[in-house]
Amino acid sequence: MNRTKRRIFNTAVKLFSSKGYQSTSVEEITAIAGVAKGSLYYHFSKKEDILYMLLDEGVKLIKNNIEIKTKKCKNVTEKIRAIILIEVKIVVKYEDFLNVIFSQMFGKEDINIKCKEAVIECIKEIEKIIREGIATGEFYSGNVEAMASAIFGVTCSSLIYRNRIEKVLDVNDIYENYVDAAIKALRP
Repeated sequence: MNRTKRRIFNTAVKLFSSKGYQSTSVEEITAIAGVAKGSLYYHFSKKEDILYMLLDEGVKLIKNNIEIKTKKCKNVTEKIRAIILIEVKIVVKYEDFLNVIFSQMFGKEDINIKCKEAVIECIKEIEKIIREGIATGEFYSGNVEAMASAIFGVTCSSLIYRNRIEKVLDVNDIYENYVDAAIKALRP
C-alpha cells in the first residue's frame, strides 16, 4: 500500500474509532489526512471500502497470528494460551480496529453484517482448536460455539477493562489474569 493510501486508511480508522463510522465524513478524512478528495476516491471508491479493507486486514492479521503461533504449540492447551495472548496483544496494539468492528457489528445494515461476519470468522478459528482439544480429551465436550465465543470474549473484556481504567494495558498482566480462568473453564 502506498503512503497516500496508508495515510487515508490510518486516518479513517482513527476517526471511525473515535467518532463512529456513520459520523465520520469523507471530508474529515481527507482534511485530517492532508489529501484531496480525489486522492481518497482514487484509492477507495467509497467510504465503505475503507471499512471493508479494515475488516479484511484485521481478520487476516488475527488468523495469521493464530496460525503461526499455534503451529509451535505442543498441545491444545498451549494453543488456547497462545490465542489469548494474541487477543490481548491485538487489543493493546490495534485498539482502534477493535473499536470500529465492535461498534459496528450490531444492526441490520450491510456494514453491521460484515463486521459481525468478521468477528465470527475469527471465532471459528478458536472453534477449530477447541474441537481439537475435545478430540484429544484436553477439553470437555460442550457447546463449541459458546466456548469459542467466551475465549474471544477475552478481547472484548480486555478492551472494556482498558477503557475503564483509561490507561495503557500491560499485556502480561492482562494475559495472566485471563488465561488461567479460560483454561480452567475448558478442562474436563
